[in-house]
Amino acid sequence: MSRSSLPLKIALAIVLILSALELAFISTTVGYLARLGNTRLASNLDPPNGTTLPSLPTNLSVNQGHTANGAAGTALVIISLGGIVALLLRSRSGYYKSSFGGLFSRCFYRLWLALQIPAWLLTLGALAYVFAYTNAHAGQSIDPTVAQSSAVANSTYPLLEWSPQGWLAALLDPALKLNGEVVDLAAMRRTLHIARGWQYNLIPLFIFQLVETVLALLDARRRRRADATPRAPLAEEKGFVGGQGMAHAI
Repeated sequence: MSRSSLPLKIALAIVLILSALELAFISTTVGYLARLGNTRLASNLDPPNGTTLPSLPTNLSVNQGHTANGAAGTALVIISLGGIVALLLRSRSGYYKSSFGGLFSRCFYRLWLALQIPAWLLTLGALAYVFAYTNAHAGQSIDPTVAQSSAVANSTYPLLEWSPQGWLAALLDPALKLNGEVVDLAAMRRTLHIARGWQYNLIPLFIFQLVETVLALLDARRRRRADATPRAPLAEEKGFVGGQGMAHAI
């Protein structure tokens, strides 16, 4: 039974790491926004007493986060972890046997191969959608007057649609004069970097998942050919050579 190629194993490991990072970054962003939504932001727009601003907009889109999360989860669970199991089953000596174990191994491995291209297309779609939506809503600014009125009415900011990256960047605009003694601006900047991190992390995830998909399909073809090549048992070959030697001696 032939073994899996080393490049395929390396590609699987890289996809595993990138998809785990993607999920961690998204989870951190969502957690921060959930905590932020329970607070009001102190601002120095109205000295000397200051004022408050809404912490979240009314139209905060999280669809791109869900899409990226789905693509990363698929890459982690089905492609990476599922790939480790599939390759182990493929390397079993009883892979071609008619037993339940052999049938299960073949079905699992072939299902994993069949899901390679759909999983990669999901990552491609997530990459295109996240960048298209985020770039379409980049550079937006918050109207201070509307923001103060919304805070007084104890409501969210009503204007425009926002991505998490765009909203955090707008909050950090010096024009809003957020009070750094009350608001943890360092945590907000860090979360903005993390939000941009899971956006741009989709690029290497897409590339290495493509590489892994190609390697998996090529490896499957190579192993089918190797397993189909007839080989004489080693013990019989040795016995045949030994018999010839004895005949010559006699």
